[in-house]
Parts: sequence; C-alpha cells; structure tokens
Amino acid sequence: MKKESQQRRNVLVTGGSRGLGRAIAEAFAVDGYRVAVHFVRNRVAADACLAALAGDRHTLVEGAIAAPDEARAVFSAAVEQLGHVDMLVNNAGVYFDHSPVGTSFDEWSRAFEEMIGVNLLGPAWLCHAAIEHMRERGRGAIVNVSSRGAYRGEPSAPGYGAAKAGLNSLTQSLAVACAPHNVHVYGIAPGWIDTDMATPYLSGQDGDAIRNQSPLGRVAAPSEIARIALFLASEESSWMTGSIVDANGASYLH
Repeated sequence: MKKESQQRRNVLVTGGSRGLGRAIAEAFAVDGYRVAVHFVRNRVAADACLAALAGDRHTLVEGAIAAPDEARAVFSAAVEQLGHVDMLVNNAGVYFDHSPVGTSFDEWSRAFEEMIGVNLLGPAWLCHAAIEHMRERGRGAIVNVSSRGAYRGEPSAPGYGAAKAGLNSLTQSLAVACAPHNVHVYGIAPGWIDTDMATPYLSGQDGDAIRNQSPLGRVAAPSEIARIALFLASEESSWMTGSIVDANGASYLH
C-alpha cells in the first residue's frame, strides 16, 4: 500500500451514492481508504454503492447539508462511524435550468436559494467542521468539486455558475488559511460528465453539440474525475494546495 494511503485512511464523500460521487467513493475504496458515503434521500442507491465498494468497514451517512446544523451533523456522523476523517470530498451538488429570460421572480429566487445553499453554503459548513477536526489531528485534505461554469458562466443556470465561482474562491481562501496547519485544500472544475444527472442533456437533441464542445469529441467518464480527486488526496499533491484543477477536455480554456 502506498505511503500516503497509510497516512490518510478515511474519507467522507458527499453526494457519494451515485454518479461522480460513487466513482470517487469507488476509487478511494480501491486505494485502501475507508469510505463514508453521504446521501440525502436515495437509500437504495446508497446501499448499492456501499455494496459495490472494494474492501470493508465502509459506512453510510444520511442528511441534508444546506443548513449549518445539518451539515455539521453529517460530518459528526462520519467522524463517529469512521473514528476520524482524513479527507473530505465536497461533491454533493444540484443543477437545473433557471434562465433569467422567462423565469418568474419567485422561481428565480428559489433557484438561487437552492443553488447557493447546496453548491456553496453546504460545502462551506462542511469545510469548517473538517478544518476544526483536521487541525486537531495535525493533517488533512479537502477537495471541492466545482465546475468549468465557474469561469465560463452558465446562461441557463446562473445560480449554479455563481455558486461554483464562490466555491473556487472559498477553496483558495481556505488553502492559504489552512496551509500552516498542514491541511490542504483543492478544487476540481470538470466540464460535462457522463452521469445520470447529465443523461437528459446528453441523450437529447443537444447531445452531439455537448460532446463536441471538447476537441476529444466526448464528455468525461466519472472515473477520470475520480482519479484526479484520489491524486489530490496523496502526499504528491501537497504543493498544489489552492489549485483548481481544470478537467474539461479542453472544452473551455482560460
């Protein structure tokens, strides 16, 4: 087993029951980590993910994260079940269209409340809980899953782009503040990923146009993004703390 896996053994993956989160959970499990798979409502998917993980002693953590007390309860449950948490992957997120053109004010405000709540505030609450815990242990790492939309904007989902831009800034602020405490903070900014959340778009009339946004002519496999998260958990990535890793198949360069 690799040296870094011996040093960092337990990981909490939010939104870990399906899609990218499940791929991340699977990658960490194969590498020897004990995984706390977080989910909000879909217990069937969470149980299926748990059963598929390599190794043993993995666990499930249930709960919403958009409110401070809820997020702290999720992290506390992971600590209680794992003993400690060395690595937090803030993957949970939500996306839906809410174009500024044709959306009522009530729909617009609800969309922003949900997008900011789940995609930015939830990770912020979890980061704070994780930093407190990791400082006491003298080490730790956090990976926040952002989006290329933080840079290029999301015309059909402005709240999503705004939340992810905020998450990038949060990531970099925390990286600077936490570096003296041996807690490293990173971001990953993917483009389109072949997950169930993306299926309606990829299988629709715009599917080919979405795939052709990348010169590779496809979208990412979840496992490709998961391997980046696993690398960021390793000691080899320490000098990259504060980095936001673009992983969009050259579909958006900046």
